[in-house]
Amino acid sequence: MSSSAAPAAYPTGPAEGPAPSAASGRDLRLDLFRGLALWFIFLNHVPNNVANWITNRNFGFSDATEIFVFISGYTAAMVYGRQLNGSGAIVTSARILRRAWQLYVAFIFLFVIYLAEISYVVGSFENPLYAEEMGALQFLAEPDVALVQALLLKFRPANMDVLPLYIALLATFPPILIALKRWPDATLGASFLLWAAVQVWGFNLPGYPDDRMWFFNPFAWQFLFAFGGWCGLGGSDRLTGLIQSRAVLALAAAYLVVSLLVVLSWWWPPLEGFVPDAVGEIIYPISKTDLSPLRLLHFLALAVVVVRLVPVDMPALRWPVLRPMILCGQHSLEVFCFGVFLSFAAHFVLNEVTGSLTMQLTLSLAGICLMVALSALLSWYARAERDAAARRMAERLGSS
Repeated sequence: MSSSAAPAAYPTGPAEGPAPSAASGRDLRLDLFRGLALWFIFLNHVPNNVANWITNRNFGFSDATEIFVFISGYTAAMVYGRQLNGSGAIVTSARILRRAWQLYVAFIFLFVIYLAEISYVVGSFENPLYAEEMGALQFLAEPDVALVQALLLKFRPANMDVLPLYIALLATFPPILIALKRWPDATLGASFLLWAAVQVWGFNLPGYPDDRMWFFNPFAWQFLFAFGGWCGLGGSDRLTGLIQSRAVLALAAAYLVVSLLVVLSWWWPPLEGFVPDAVGEIIYPISKTDLSPLRLLHFLALAVVVVRLVPVDMPALRWPVLRPMILCGQHSLEVFCFGVFLSFAAHFVLNEVTGSLTMQLTLSLAGICLMVALSALLSWYARAERDAAARRMAERLGSS
């Protein structure tokens, strides 16, 4: 990945284990911003929490989801693209589908434990509002039907929508990867046309109950995933000249400023007149479900600015203070699932104990610390497994 056109963010997905260290040549920005996205997702999932005002969703049209999906595509193409060259299409496709299956199993496990957590709180405190807030009423009313719908990825309680989206994108990735390797520009163009068709006709996958659709429309979000894959297979190098252009940087920065003012106008009365009614009729609604053009452009503009401000060889990337964020980025699946549990637990404490500012900040910091602790534990265990495997190999070689 080039130092200039590389993406600014990225969450693990396809990799089979912890990411290599910086010494192996890995772009630490990927794990760094992936970890930051996971922290933001956790904070955003805790309602009535002042700490979530620091997340990027409050400063522009896009949020951590764009980071997650783009980097997932980038990583999938980078990891499995190399395997495609060495192992062929059939073996590589099988590995991708195996990873998608692992994510599916993780989703079912998360669903069961998460619903158990919600059901316990609802029953113990006799407060059905928790079930309503977390989108679990259907499960409590018809658990057998809801469970089947969850197996079909149609029923998803609150805060779990990202994982089914990623499962769908990865499960359909084998033919896309092959096409990206052979016809990268044509494949990206076809992906863009599908995204554009969604903007016009709004088709989506059905959800559960029957009046709902997928919160993250996979027909729209596939473009960001495919664009990440295109960049991961060398497209980022081709964008170097564009990203290094001062004019592009100025346009990106200007768009970020305008989007910031628009978002602030939603919360700050003095700026309410910043968006004229005629303009509002054109730009609203800024759909997250269908990845509206304004959200997509905001993410791309943000990526341009961040790539320019944070070069790949920036010494600060190796500062110890950033290590916790990088660790979380190296174990995104586990950290994301853990964050879902923690966010509901924090929501419960804020409702039942106290919603004071001190408690909000304490729970936010505690949740992030626990996520870091989990990632550190997983990294330690992975190192122990590698060391044990190396010793076994040495013993076999010594005895032969």
